[in-house]
Amino acid sequence: MDITFYGAAGEVTGSCAVVRHDGGAFMVDCGMFQGGREAGMKNLRALDFDLDSIDFVLLTHAHLDHTGLVPRLIALGYKGRIHATDATVDLLGVMLLDSAYIQEKEFEWASRRNRSRHGRRSSAAAPLYTVEQARASLHRLQRVQYDALIHPGKGVSCRFRDAGHILGSAIIEVDVMEGGATRRLVFSGDLGQPDRPVLRDPYQVRSADYLCIETTYGNRAHRPLNETEDELVHALNDTLQRKGGNVIIPAFAVGRTQEVLFILAKLVREEKVARLEVVVDSPMATAVTDLTMQHEALWDDETRELASWMKANSERFHLRFVADVEESIALNHQRGGLVIISASGMCDAGRVKHHLRYNIDRKECSVIIAGFQAAGTLGRRLVDKARVVTLFGDKVPVRADIYTIGGLSAHADKPALLEWMHHIETQPRQTFLVHGETEARAAFGAAVAEQLGWSGLTEPVAGETYHLS
Repeated sequence: MDITFYGAAGEVTGSCAVVRHDGGAFMVDCGMFQGGREAGMKNLRALDFDLDSIDFVLLTHAHLDHTGLVPRLIALGYKGRIHATDATVDLLGVMLLDSAYIQEKEFEWASRRNRSRHGRRSSAAAPLYTVEQARASLHRLQRVQYDALIHPGKGVSCRFRDAGHILGSAIIEVDVMEGGATRRLVFSGDLGQPDRPVLRDPYQVRSADYLCIETTYGNRAHRPLNETEDELVHALNDTLQRKGGNVIIPAFAVGRTQEVLFILAKLVREEKVARLEVVVDSPMATAVTDLTMQHEALWDDETRELASWMKANSERFHLRFVADVEESIALNHQRGGLVIISASGMCDAGRVKHHLRYNIDRKECSVIIAGFQAAGTLGRRLVDKARVVTLFGDKVPVRADIYTIGGLSAHADKPALLEWMHHIETQPRQTFLVHGETEARAAFGAAVAEQLGWSGLTEPVAGETYHLS
């Protein structure tokens, strides 16, 4: 048995691993590369291997860096099934169509811009897949319930466990029978931070022969939630009350938007901030929020109680969802008093770029960065204190205050990852450090060796194959 990592090896996007064994082969995640100039070419080359050999695909969760190439996989000829949790399937019905729509629109925009400036046809890259191809891929998704034992292929059984990262996110335990022995592979997917709003804490795995563990925040600890809330309170009050500007929160439509909404409502309820006018300007985030409300069984108890308060106090926490483009454009004429939550979370696509264009050069406004920003993204440039950024081809000065509030991350931090691994009763034969930038996973590997005493730690290289003895 062996495993090859085709992405998320030394970076945090493009998650994709293929396990080959005596009975066949399967893929875990089929993610899109995001951020940086090389992402487009990486996505074009990402599935350049024998797809006919893949018997089935397992998806850990719905974020596009884990699922964004599923329509392309199908378009390239993959014939098998794709297994995911019930909530993940629901989310992908929104996310994959939205991803395709954005790609088509950005290609159209680039084509028009090229023609108007140079009078010739566009050299912009065509979409990775169309809306129709994305829609067709949804028919291949097979729903799986948490904790249910399934047998997706010859000699393989697995269970999806709650990862607590986003709605439907899963840790996947895969048992492979080979040569009369069973070996367990555990794929952490993205693990949630314990004791955070909305979702339950991650399931505690007890055994693994081989572990693939994410290391997104493997070199740092998040601020305690109370300190995070204090910083958020300052940003809101200083911007809205003292300076009279707008607050822009770039947020992933899945997970982060819903968590931010509940935290903002909590601050109003506790009277730490005054009445808030909150606008969610993302059709996908609106759809995902609706799905989140439908999956109440996956919430923690505190969130259920807070949701009831929000319904009864809409005058204090006024929340509205923007659907059409005209209403979205109209937001840019309101100079102050709004909290605008909009995708994408790394500021590289979607409506948030327009809101940044109209607010980021105004010193009375603020931008709250509430999650990880991959290298090469606009969000990362803001975190790194860029004084000028490029938006829609124009150079725009950054005069707004930029707040980086890492405590809102949906990813487990270094202490939480170590604590989760500590409960695995026997050291795995081999542990692969994935889904982290080079510095983060190197630091995390050193911490695992020092604090847990584990050996067999591997920082995989993209495209290389590792034998599982």
